[in-house]
Amino acid sequence: MTPSAIIQVKRGIGDVIWHLPFIRAIAAVSPGERVTFLAPPSSGAGEFLVGESCVAETIYFEHAGSELRRGLNLIRLVGLLRQRGFQTLWILDRTIRPALAAWLARVPERIGLGLGPQRYFITNPGIDRSHFHDQPIDWLRALLAAMNVPLAETEPELHLPVRTLAAVGDRFKQCPRPWIVLGIGASHPSKDWPDLYWAQFLALLRERSAGTVFLIGGAANAARARSLIAPGTGAAAVNACDLGLAEAAGLLHLADLFVGTDSGPMNIAAASGTEAFALFGATPVLDYSRFIHAVVPDGGPARDGMKRILPAQVLEQVMPSLDQGPKPS
Repeated sequence: MTPSAIIQVKRGIGDVIWHLPFIRAIAAVSPGERVTFLAPPSSGAGEFLVGESCVAETIYFEHAGSELRRGLNLIRLVGLLRQRGFQTLWILDRTIRPALAAWLARVPERIGLGLGPQRYFITNPGIDRSHFHDQPIDWLRALLAAMNVPLAETEPELHLPVRTLAAVGDRFKQCPRPWIVLGIGASHPSKDWPDLYWAQFLALLRERSAGTVFLIGGAANAARARSLIAPGTGAAAVNACDLGLAEAAGLLHLADLFVGTDSGPMNIAAASGTEAFALFGATPVLDYSRFIHAVVPDGGPARDGMKRILPAQVLEQVMPSLDQGPKPS
């Protein structure tokens, strides 16, 4: 068992990805240079962190739900932390319940942001309140600076098992290059692109490329992908929504280009060194990676912003990278 642990409460796959540099930095100053990582099951952290030598173990815990469910989850988290006997817990969010759970479990060192009531349950001073409305990644930059923890960079550089990459490469070895992955779907309808726009963009892309276009988005988007592919001609298009999380990550790692919504696949692509053109219509632009290329509507992100990003606009931004051909293997 490691004496130090990190807990993050965000439920998204992409949240695990952009946390990676912070996990590594904290582990580097922890006993044995290893930590235990706690996150909700929906984050998929167990699959993404399997290649991280600094993560000794990933533990899932539930955090969301009704007020009753949250209360029960809090009790379970207290029990888990008490059972594990961690000496230090890093809380990478401003929410109060993980800090309260650590206090109730009598974890000796509880390091958190200290924004809001959380400050009553942590043992460090926290970060300045002027950061309250910053983006979460800026909270963590400020926290590591306050704790004198070196942070070399914020590029995630996701490490995937070689066997996963080999299996995906073998499955699609007959597909001509370049490989272009489209990430359809999003965690919220306001972050998604209308089907009409996806269909138009896919048609334009297939006209201009001699490679293969893959559509990913999980089982929930499989039928949608089929309907988008069916009427098209030109470059080959593959419905890859049947891929599991690890295999989809492998495809994104091997891809030459990604185009999609502000989503988990976008974060994975960027973390794999794949040029990722992300549609930030309704959400703030992420800038933690040099591989993220933001596509935004005129006037910036807004509630109806995705409808104001037109397929021709996206293609215009994508084509210079596509014309460069496949990325180095």
